[in-house]
Amino acid sequence: MIRKDLPLPDLAALLCEACRASGVGVVLSGGACVSIYTRNKYESFDLDFVLASHSDRPKAGSVLEGLGFRRDGRHYRHARTPYIVEFLSPPLSVGSEPVKEINEIRSGQLILRLLSPTDCVKDRLAAYYHWNDRPSLDQAIMVCRDNPVDLREVRRWSLKEGMQEKYLKFRKALSAKKGGT
Repeated sequence: MIRKDLPLPDLAALLCEACRASGVGVVLSGGACVSIYTRNKYESFDLDFVLASHSDRPKAGSVLEGLGFRRDGRHYRHARTPYIVEFLSPPLSVGSEPVKEINEIRSGQLILRLLSPTDCVKDRLAAYYHWNDRPSLDQAIMVCRDNPVDLREVRRWSLKEGMQEKYLKFRKALSAKKGGT
């Protein structure tokens, strides 16, 4: 079931579906969403799933252990895959706002629940806004270039986060990247 050559979206869908089948709600966030939305132009080896409930953490760990993962601190590792898995505490949010839209991608019979492209951009911008993480800004731009993103929503959210100046830097960088391609 879990193999070295299993692509990230398929592994994420497998884990998401295994959790769902055990009554554990999870949504993929973080860099793995960037990998999926950029078709691996950005490559992440971390699968960060946000739990629907704090009480789901032990059950989610049991699900992974049942699939052959072993716990390593706060992460789960499997000998047959380079990807590591982490379960993040709820609520599912970007910055100070809850996520309203969850995207679903079908992989065969499996369904992966993940941030929408717009919320993925907001997630990456949150890291840039609050921690000055320049690679996260670059990732947000990559997602914008390859996906439909509601930039009006990103602007609204950015202003609510109090990040007008950094939002303007994002828009300038986005325009420069679009003009350079």
